[in-house]
Order: sequence, then C-alpha cells, then structure tokens
Amino acid sequence: MSEAEATNGGIKPFSHFERLVAWRYLRSRRRETIVSVIASISFIGIMLGVATLIVVMAVMNGFRAELLTRILGVNGHLVVQPIDMPMNDYEAVAARISNVSGVQLAVPLVQGQVLASGPGGAGTGALIRGVLTEDLTEMDLISGNIRQGSLVGFASGEGVAIGTRMAETLGLALGDSITLFSPEGDVTPFGTTPRVKAYPVAAIFEIGMSEYDSTVVFMPLNEAQLFLNIEGLAQFIEVFVNDPDNVDALRAPIEAAAQRPVAITDWRQRNQAFFSALEVERNVMFMILTMIVLVAALNIISGMIMLVKDKGHDIAILRTMGATSGAIMRIFLMTGATIGVAGTFAGFILGTFLCLNVESIRQFFSWVSGTVIFDPEVYFLSQLPAEMETGETISVVLMALILSFLATLLPAWRASRLDPVEALRYE
Repeated sequence: MSEAEATNGGIKPFSHFERLVAWRYLRSRRRETIVSVIASISFIGIMLGVATLIVVMAVMNGFRAELLTRILGVNGHLVVQPIDMPMNDYEAVAARISNVSGVQLAVPLVQGQVLASGPGGAGTGALIRGVLTEDLTEMDLISGNIRQGSLVGFASGEGVAIGTRMAETLGLALGDSITLFSPEGDVTPFGTTPRVKAYPVAAIFEIGMSEYDSTVVFMPLNEAQLFLNIEGLAQFIEVFVNDPDNVDALRAPIEAAAQRPVAITDWRQRNQAFFSALEVERNVMFMILTMIVLVAALNIISGMIMLVKDKGHDIAILRTMGATSGAIMRIFLMTGATIGVAGTFAGFILGTFLCLNVESIRQFFSWVSGTVIFDPEVYFLSQLPAEMETGETISVVLMALILSFLATLLPAWRASRLDPVEALRYE
C-alpha cells in the first residue's frame, strides 16, 4: 500500500484488495480445515433453512388455497336462510338475489343426512344436496370434473351424481343403482317409517377433496324435496359472488333483494375455526423453522471468531502496512456475508425447485417407502399443493440475509479492534 493511500484513510470501501483478501480467507487450506468445515456447515445450514422455510410456507399456502377453492366451489360464499316462515318462494328470491351487482349465482338448496348403500350391501353416511340442474351446471367445480357419465340423466330427474370415493366405497359404477335410506319418511298409524328409494348413478365426479367426493350426493331439487318430505320448499339459498373477500359489502343489497326476513352467514363465519387453525399453524411453523436459519447464523459467528483468531498475525501485518480498522472490518464482513448470501440464494433455488416438483417428490418417496405420504383421507386433498407467494418468499430471503449480516458484525468488529502490537509481541 502506498503512503498516499494510508494518508487518505486507507483502502477504498470494498476495494479489489479487500475482496481479494476476503476470498483468500474463504478458500480451504490444509491448516484451516476446521474453519473451512464450520463455514461449509454454516452454508449448508442456511441453504437448508431457507429452502425448508420456502417449501413449508408454499405448501401451507397451497393447502389453504386449495381447500378454500374446493370448499367455496361446492358451498356458497353466502348462505341466505329464511326466518319466521318457510321459503316457498325460493325461485323468486333466488332470481332477485342473482340480479344484485357482484353476485355470480344464487342456488336454492335442500339437503339432508341419509344412509347410502350399493349393490354389495356396503353402507355409508351421505349428504343429499338437492339442486336445480341449471345451477349444478353453473358450478364449475362439479360440472367441470365429471369423470364418468354426464348431467343429462340428472337433468331428466332420473339419476343422481356421486363422488368417486363414494363410488369406490359402495362398489358403484355408472348406471348402477344407489339405495338411499332417510329417517324422515312416511307417517303411519304405527309411527314414522324410514323412506327407502334406489336411484341410478347418472354421473360420477371428482373435485379432489375427499370429504365431498366420499359423502355428497347431488339430486334434482324436485326429487330431493319429495324424498326429504319438504315438497315446494327450499331450506336455504347459497350465493356465489365475484369477490369472496368482499362479502360484507353485499350483505345489505342481498338482504334487500330477498324482500323477506332472512339470516345471512358468510364463508368466513362458517369455516372460522378451520381457517383460524390453519393460520395459527402457519405462523407457528414459520417461527419454528426460522430457528434453523438462526442456528446456521450462529455457526457463522463461531466460524468467523475462529478465523479471526487464526488470522491474528495476518491482521497485525495488514495494520502495520497501513490498512485501517475499517478495511479489516470490511474484509471479515465480506467473508462472513459471502457464506450467508451464497447459502440464502442456494436455498432459494433449492426451495423453488422443490416447490415446482413437490407432488413428484411426494410420489417418489411414497414409492420408496411403500407407504402413503399425505393421505387424502386425512388431509382432504388428493395431491400435495404448493403455492409460492412472492412477498412471503422475499421476506424469507431478506430475513436470512439480515441474520447472516448480523452474525458477521461481532467477529468483524473484533478483528478491526485487534491491536497489532499485542498480536506480534511474541512473534
């Protein structure tokens, strides 16, 4: 270093000289094996921590989005129920609600719990949902996922639509008859007798959510009214809107359009406990997995402290040659920050790759282990979803970079405060 450079305050910030020294300190040499191993462990720890955070948060986002799509694709965003008197004017009410700005579809419904059995005698609980054919056709999640048959037989009032899992459980195929048992049957002198009737399977759908694929039976509205002993009535009207997050603004217009006393509940109220639990789990998982990155950052601290101790002689020589304490601090900042930055972006790449191929990876590990990973019967979905959010991914990357930078400050500051006289006293 020239005398002029030393007089002017030393080397320029992040100059070629500082980058060169920082890079040499990162390179593995025989007598610095321990330091190199710790640096490698820190790099791998940050990479795995960032990748794990990205993958877990993406899977939880995808899980919530898929559940929301499927739940709201079958159930309306708003449910309008009658008060004081039965809803015998449901067609007129549904027509008026459909004309409200922002409303996509108003569907009159009746539903009831029944026992369903197939040709083999096996039985399972089922939920009848009586709906008009034109309304069921407008529900894309159902009409767009018919695996067998069509809604033609349903439209003629001669058949029902069931899910694939119910068909598998009861051993039913297209055209077979499903027998339904309802406790709300005919009143006789000997009491109420259950109502039993067989219906041909006109369509088999699969929406990808096992709870619906295994329990719901869609039936023409008139037939469902007869079967459940509520002729000429609708139990409620489900309203589908263009913007599910803006349902509060539509409450008053829908209530006014009903022109009768009604109670209105939205999808957030009906699924509050479920989605609140998902949100709490998501936040807790983020906090727990952040600890992985924090542990890797602590490894950076230990590795850098060992490096500073090992390079005490070199630091003293650089100081005597004119390097300022700021230059020494920047050298070790770059050394430690390089580990953090490289680990963070390697983790980002790894996490993105895993998110894009998460279902293939799940299937591979299921095949290797011979077990079902992410069982649809437990998790409600037929495949593992992953949805990366740009803002959330950026926050994970920034958090890892900040932790890495903070972990480097203390060792770099200690290196800059090293006294050259004390370091060279016994040389």
